[in-house]
Amino acid sequence: MDKFWEAAGTKLADRWAAVSGPALVFWLGGLLAYARDHHGVHPLTDWLTRQKAPVQLLTVAVVLLAVAASAVAVQQFVTPALRLMAGYWPRWSGFVRDRLVARVRVKAVADSQEWHRLGSLVFGPDATPDVDTLRCFAEVDRRVQLHPGSLNALMPTHVGNVLRAAETRPGDKYGLDAVTVWPRLWLLLPETARKELEVTRLALDRGVAAALWGLLFLTFTPWTLWAVPIGLMATAVAVFFITPSRAEVYGQLVESAFDVHRTTLYEHLRWPLPNNPRDEQVQGRALTTYLRRGSDADLPIFATPPPADSR
Repeated sequence: MDKFWEAAGTKLADRWAAVSGPALVFWLGGLLAYARDHHGVHPLTDWLTRQKAPVQLLTVAVVLLAVAASAVAVQQFVTPALRLMAGYWPRWSGFVRDRLVARVRVKAVADSQEWHRLGSLVFGPDATPDVDTLRCFAEVDRRVQLHPGSLNALMPTHVGNVLRAAETRPGDKYGLDAVTVWPRLWLLLPETARKELEVTRLALDRGVAAALWGLLFLTFTPWTLWAVPIGLMATAVAVFFITPSRAEVYGQLVESAFDVHRTTLYEHLRWPLPNNPRDEQVQGRALTTYLRRGSDADLPIFATPPPADSR
């Protein structure tokens, strides 16, 4: 039993540390704000030292549970916050959203024109690009890749455009609607691919959570005015730097999952494999429709299913 409780305690501590790291930093910051306003934490420590051992242990347990509970509570708001960062705003904000999308559209059109101009200098039949031309083309190409191919799919924020590009590019290349196909493709991904996607999505969620913790830090303002610049700075860094960079990595992995493993989906659905890129776009759209609504058509003829143990 001693070994059992020791192992259980170790696993519980590891789990608590994994969940409560940002929350612990937040509450330690609040404790420092309290100490600044009350000239130290002596009232708290004095009260704790006067208590008996069971009360002290219970107090520590309650504090640890409160920290973990606050982490879980903030986690519930990560997905709504990510949607706000992506530009899925209420209908009453349409005017602001339209203005921001218009600005993004102007930049996207300019980048597309510049991409074609530099592309002719880089890939033309008699092209001899210099280092500056190659560098400029690489920068423009990166910006183009971070926007959806259709101007009608543009979002008002950088994070929104990065994630929308990952959603729409499988449709542009393969005729597969990512929103429809992704749950099915996820079930067929190998364990290594799933693990990488889970890690990058967790990193993205943590970036969003950091912005939420920064906003919550403003609640310590009555104790110290330093909470305002610290909270706003943490939120700004998370919103404008951490979350966009992590969204880019996550979006690239999602798109790569379609690039590498989409044929596995065809095989497990017994759908005939495309013969060429043009045929793949047609087959991809047909497969998307089949997954959405089913079909009673005679074509295409189902292919031979793959072996039962293949992934």
